[in-house]
Amino acid sequence: MRLPKHSSLLFTGLIAPSITMTAYGQPAADIVVTSPIIERALYETPAAMSVVEQDSIREGQPRLKLDETLGQVPGVFLQNQENFAQGERIAIRGFGARAPFGVRGITIMVDGIPFTLPDGQAQLDAIDLDSAERIEVIRGPASVLYGNAAGGVISVTTVDGRRKPDGTSIRVTGGSDSFGKVSVSNSQNNGLWSHSVSASALNYDGYRDNAKVEKYLFNTKLRRELGNDRSLTAIINLLENPRSQDPGALTAEQVETDRSQAGRFTEEYNTGQTVDQQVLGLQYQDLSAGPGEFRTKTFYMRRNFEQQLPYPGDSRIDYDRDYFGASADYRQSLEFAGLPFRYVAGVEAREQRDDRTRREMSFNGDLQGLTADELQTATALGAFAQSDLNLTNQLILSVGGRFDQIRMKVDDDFASDGDQSGNRTFREWSGSAGLSFHYLASHQAYANISTAFETPTFSEFANPSGVGGLNPETEPQKSLNHELGLRGELDTGIDYDLTLFWVDVRDELIPYELTGPDDRTFYRNAGDTTRKGFEAAAGWLFSPSWRAETALTLASYTFDEYRSGGDVYDDNRLPGLPEQVWSNRLTWHGLGGPFATLETRYIGDMVADDANNVKVDDYWLVNLRGGNTLYAGRNLLLKGFAGVRNLGDKDHFANVRINASNDRYFEPASGRTWYAGLEFIF
Repeated sequence: MRLPKHSSLLFTGLIAPSITMTAYGQPAADIVVTSPIIERALYETPAAMSVVEQDSIREGQPRLKLDETLGQVPGVFLQNQENFAQGERIAIRGFGARAPFGVRGITIMVDGIPFTLPDGQAQLDAIDLDSAERIEVIRGPASVLYGNAAGGVISVTTVDGRRKPDGTSIRVTGGSDSFGKVSVSNSQNNGLWSHSVSASALNYDGYRDNAKVEKYLFNTKLRRELGNDRSLTAIINLLENPRSQDPGALTAEQVETDRSQAGRFTEEYNTGQTVDQQVLGLQYQDLSAGPGEFRTKTFYMRRNFEQQLPYPGDSRIDYDRDYFGASADYRQSLEFAGLPFRYVAGVEAREQRDDRTRREMSFNGDLQGLTADELQTATALGAFAQSDLNLTNQLILSVGGRFDQIRMKVDDDFASDGDQSGNRTFREWSGSAGLSFHYLASHQAYANISTAFETPTFSEFANPSGVGGLNPETEPQKSLNHELGLRGELDTGIDYDLTLFWVDVRDELIPYELTGPDDRTFYRNAGDTTRKGFEAAAGWLFSPSWRAETALTLASYTFDEYRSGGDVYDDNRLPGLPEQVWSNRLTWHGLGGPFATLETRYIGDMVADDANNVKVDDYWLVNLRGGNTLYAGRNLLLKGFAGVRNLGDKDHFANVRINASNDRYFEPASGRTWYAGLEFIF
């Protein structure tokens, strides 16, 4: 683990200047976090966490993808920002890196609704950054909090009408590659009633051929105060995505010839996806339920999905998904043996039903008959408890436990290859224990140990033999996480966050592709792996107008023991993960509304295959954005903003496919791009 060449001096200058990513000038010690279930101050939480506030999410940003914001969080690595058909890939300490599309191994929560399905997969296409108010990131395994697929947690909270001034905003943005986006939002608080509504429309041709996207989002939160500390909140999230084309991956030779070209078969097959999704959530809370507080949530999600993948064979996918669930918890603060004590205990149940088919696409691009027709059902039941015990005024002991039962079932309705129906049931215990020590008023040291598990998703259970059902040779992966951390604030305007971590993983799930025209991805358990490293984040408000931030990840992700087909991969690097990531940000705010932000980001080299034969070079990126208030009248505020991404026009890859067949590993990223826009607030 080493810093990039010529970076030592720059790091020395910035480490004094954490990414706790506070709001501009907000003391980190005042931040309260909710994603660890027990609501507590950040500086009482014995775990590595980052909090991204609204200014970092929204100010002068194009508001397209999470990488705009989470790129400044240590331990987090994002890919596939430019392929809307495959979705953004997120890895936290290596968890999630195996996903060829979407998110695996990480829990995604939006306004308390679990976007991560019972089988462990999640999609980010319905997250509305125009209404996002706050993002919390737990940078380590957290199955004790959320059950399956919790190698890390990303929790998004959207704007609440109670906290935002009444008014309407209209935002228009345009830029390179025919990028155009319009968003409208409104918030209002009428006492007992409050609401926040956001809607947006996106059209974008993309940098590469066959990369167009058309997407519409609607998000609203409606709250009713019921009196006596009780309230009811309704959440509606709608996504219509009639077109997201998939440009596919390229070989190194194709990249050298033309980085912007689409991959083989993509244009002939019109590869890409269409999605319609509706989410409804209801949340009730009673803050005076006897001696404690009671909360309950229920939700329903409907998703209709159709996708053409860029290869001949069973590459036309269609499913209709019903996903629903409910949870309830009770929390209380009291005394135990004369010491302050608080706890939360709860239960949850969720079910996912995918009515899924696959169809054959001929080599010549003619759609053929069915190759699979099955109903996939995943049911998750969980019970959990967590507690904090104040051993002294400075020392807090936190412990938690959770039991999960996950049943995955396939009902095979495709008769030509026989009945391949089957089911698997997994029962898992998870636990955590941590200590938080306030050695000074605004300085904290902590240590914790926790466990996590990840079942294979339905797509990871696919049989490479070509028959339906569940692959009987694929098992869940399990992990044990250790953390030591320091965070705090100095009177000089400096805040810091330092973490050492070590994660041991058994039966790591690894993707691979079969050689041939079929680029379909399958999965196998790779044996044991180790992830260990150091995460550092710091911020320095060195004047009322200037703030510098830095975030550094130095890590090692390796196979301990891995044999496949006679090959020995012991001590090899895990593919798809850089071992050095370093982000820096310098922000200026002037009187009256002007601002400017300069960002730099270093991504270390990585490998693309288990054998470590395919190397991917490191690179630097520079982004610049700024804006100003153009008019401030009695009832109107007009803001202008503009930005340039990849200012140095650096060639790099938006995505690297792991263990790809036919050497198609690479999805090139765009070069220098620009955007600009206006926002009307009234």
